[in-house]
Amino acid sequence: MSQAPKKTFSLITLRRIFSYTNNYRSTFFAAMFLSVVLALISPLRPYLIQQSVDVYIKNQWLKGLLFISAVQLGLLLLETILRFIFSYRISWMGQSVVNDLRQQVFRKILFQDVAFYDKTAVGTLTTRSINDMESVNDVFSEGIISIIADVLTIIAVIVAMLATDWVLTLICLTTLPAIILATYWFKENVNRSFQRVRTAVAALNAFAQEHISGMSIVQAFAAETREGAKFDDINKEHRNAHIKSIFAYSVFFPIVEIILAVSMGLLVWWGAKRMINYDVTPGVIIAFVMYLNLLFRPLRMMADKFNVLQMGMIAAERIFTLLDSEESIKNEGTLKADALTGAIEFKDVHFAYKPDVPVLRGLSFDIPAGQTMALVGHTGAGKTSIISILNRLYEIQSGEILIDGRTINDYDVYSLREHIGIVLQDVFLFSGTVFDNITLRNSAIPLEKVQECCTILGIHDFIMRLPDNYYFNVMERGNTLSQGQRQLISFARALLYNPTILILDEATSSIDSESEQLVQKAIDALIKGRTSIVIAHRLSTIRKADQILVLDKGQVAERGSHSQLMQQEGAYFKLYTAVEKQEVVAD
Repeated sequence: MSQAPKKTFSLITLRRIFSYTNNYRSTFFAAMFLSVVLALISPLRPYLIQQSVDVYIKNQWLKGLLFISAVQLGLLLLETILRFIFSYRISWMGQSVVNDLRQQVFRKILFQDVAFYDKTAVGTLTTRSINDMESVNDVFSEGIISIIADVLTIIAVIVAMLATDWVLTLICLTTLPAIILATYWFKENVNRSFQRVRTAVAALNAFAQEHISGMSIVQAFAAETREGAKFDDINKEHRNAHIKSIFAYSVFFPIVEIILAVSMGLLVWWGAKRMINYDVTPGVIIAFVMYLNLLFRPLRMMADKFNVLQMGMIAAERIFTLLDSEESIKNEGTLKADALTGAIEFKDVHFAYKPDVPVLRGLSFDIPAGQTMALVGHTGAGKTSIISILNRLYEIQSGEILIDGRTINDYDVYSLREHIGIVLQDVFLFSGTVFDNITLRNSAIPLEKVQECCTILGIHDFIMRLPDNYYFNVMERGNTLSQGQRQLISFARALLYNPTILILDEATSSIDSESEQLVQKAIDALIKGRTSIVIAHRLSTIRKADQILVLDKGQVAERGSHSQLMQQEGAYFKLYTAVEKQEVVAD
């Protein structure tokens, strides 16, 4: 996703962009109609000026001069109104398309599997959702429709010039090859620099997002200067890319002005000679001055619009690459998980995050409905991987995972996840209130139900002590709460949805002993009658499990109750003894 698309103009991409205008066809066709009308109106004012000079002023027809002046004023007002409608409607259509496309992109991001986020920077997705979207909007407001309107205007002006005096037209347009070459040079240089700018913007967004989120780590290791230097390098690349485009603009526009001046000089030189011989009237010369300005104005801007169009195409290709990306987790199941009992069985499950780096190696075990299993083992043994694949956050390579005797692939993945409650060690809270974070902004859940849940957990009193109670703003990532308080809110979040299967992944690791005592009774009540998988280092949680699964390098090393495993004096005995010593030292 980070690779920039090739710089080829793709009609397929352009067609796909304009497919989003299907809901706005009336606006699109109205804009195209207005572009034709405006092109036809453009040469009329110079022609009327010509008639005013050569007919009415020359013959001193005052009434006729007043009439044609009023016509010119009315034409000017009409053109102004039509240009306003044209610009407004194409900009409105562009923003409407971007609104639809951004919603589609964000829904795609929402429903991507977790493996997608393991390899995609958040800053890159932010760039796709915001910066690239604005480039797509430019395809409409300053891109293809504006280019078509400019081309039609150029054609209309040249036709009017040829109809007025074809010889004088050819003399004035002898500079046309020069402006075509200058335009091509400008387009190519600005296009390359804009691609560099887009790449640098994505890098800036990714770097800034990552380091602002992890600022506590940066400061804890006194890495501010080093990380600041890295940011300077990315920022300088962004600056240099912009400077290169500024240089191209600084060269191109003066060149266009010089070419226009040369055309004007040829007009004056040749026109004066023909006026002396009475071959050309003064009105024609004045009209040609206006024609040349009308001709060079779109020529001057067209190269810039081509670059805007090209950058919009590149942005669109990046967006479409995201939209077309295949999800690793296929939701092909149709079975609803409404009546689960919670019996879990793993059959010869093999799983790896990366090919040839296995995490689970032929893992097999079962958990009867309503029982609690504790997973223990050294870091990297596969404990967290088990709960990740049970919840279908990742897809297994082989084997089967069964719930109530049916493979989890038979279940609708979203229905299944609604009946699996998870409390993780690393709690993520969204910007908003405590109430919002517990309900996940589900408007169907009343405050009374949340309060009842928090009372069971023993955290109602601590929430009531917060300013604004349940409507206390926790800020981004819950920074206004302690780690223990955030963990307690995640307990309430899991309890509220009354899951059939409960997963606790180091859920009490960040809670102090006093807080743990407050929630331990609630945890016991929560686990009772539910199938539960517990990953914990706290001895109290492990001892109460119906069975304990000891993992070693993705395989079952031992399995049994606490007393059974202690009697064996094997791997679990050693782990338990080591943890017990650590807790004694901590106390």
